[in-house]
Amino acid sequence: MAPELSTEERDLTEAARKFARKEIAPVADRMDREDWFPKDLFRLLGEQGFLAPTIPTEYGGLGLSYRAQAVILEEIARVSPALALSVGAHSNLFADNLARNGSDEQRARFLPRIASGAEIGALALTEPGSGSDAVSLRTRAERKGDHYELSGTKQFITNGPVADLVLVYAKTAPEQGSRGISAFLVQSGSPGFSVAKSLDKMGMRGSPTGELAFQGVHVPLSHRLGAENEGVRIMMSGLNVERAVLSAIPVGILVECLERSVAYAREREQFGHKIGAFQLVQAKLANMYADLTASRLLMQQALEDVAADPARRTACAAALTYASEASTRHALEAIQVHGGYGYMRDLPLERLARDAKLLEIGAGTSEIRRQIVARDLLGPDFDVGATSGAPR
Repeated sequence: MAPELSTEERDLTEAARKFARKEIAPVADRMDREDWFPKDLFRLLGEQGFLAPTIPTEYGGLGLSYRAQAVILEEIARVSPALALSVGAHSNLFADNLARNGSDEQRARFLPRIASGAEIGALALTEPGSGSDAVSLRTRAERKGDHYELSGTKQFITNGPVADLVLVYAKTAPEQGSRGISAFLVQSGSPGFSVAKSLDKMGMRGSPTGELAFQGVHVPLSHRLGAENEGVRIMMSGLNVERAVLSAIPVGILVECLERSVAYAREREQFGHKIGAFQLVQAKLANMYADLTASRLLMQQALEDVAADPARRTACAAALTYASEASTRHALEAIQVHGGYGYMRDLPLERLARDAKLLEIGAGTSEIRRQIVARDLLGPDFDVGATSGAPR
């Protein structure tokens, strides 16, 4: 735990750790094996305040910082990165986005039930033909007097199959390219809205992922988030905050892998010695510690940056890139330290390794995030391509 956390954030960390060990750990294996989403547990997270740490208190949240949100995700990720992903999509991608960009009426109407866990939120950006190139989306929202008609398909949407409310990005002025995007709040019961498919994943099982279809969905004008054609600003600031906050998930994986590996190296004996006495095992532990520490420091810088200005993106892209790749690498190293036992499903290490890989792909791939960092270092004269972090 970073020493600069406030007393309130330390208390929150301890509360989240106790909750995760008592309530989440016993069902984490079932979530993975059955690809099962625990709705009742999700609501219990809401009752404890873990679903809305950054939401203002008048809407049922805790009114705390992005660091508070990160410590919650880290503790959940130690036992279930999949549930941490769903919590992050709900509390950050949807709820925090709405709190920052919604009207007073929208916040008052939708946030209290989201904060409590009575309703589940999701964000729908990615499409079958637009992933990293997010601004090339084809979903359309056509103005019809006092409402819009929304049509299109969204792909790989976390929480999509179980969401009650979805923040959807669509083109309202296609001829303007990235400057013709708007954001909308869509309720899952709306005519024309459907879950076209629930997707079966390598990891992060138990965090529902789906393909969503919109066929002439009637969206009231009052459900538009922000001004028409200003959705790209909401999108890009949201991606920066997302990358900073979700860095806590690979950090949580790294913490769990390191602690388990150190404990096992102290007790496992081979050739008459504890395996922790072997230099090659010591090197693995030292590398884990170094990458965990570096990941945490990068995450802290990213969290500070978006707290000051959500448009700051360099540290956010670097933090998630470094931490995600480190978590994949060291989850595999933790399996190696544990030998045959690590490869068995009796331990969570193989699950952590499968879960970690997604973090190199979501919120912009590692390749895209590196382009963002490089472009910011080199300046606008160096065109490294139009990406989800560099709209044209």
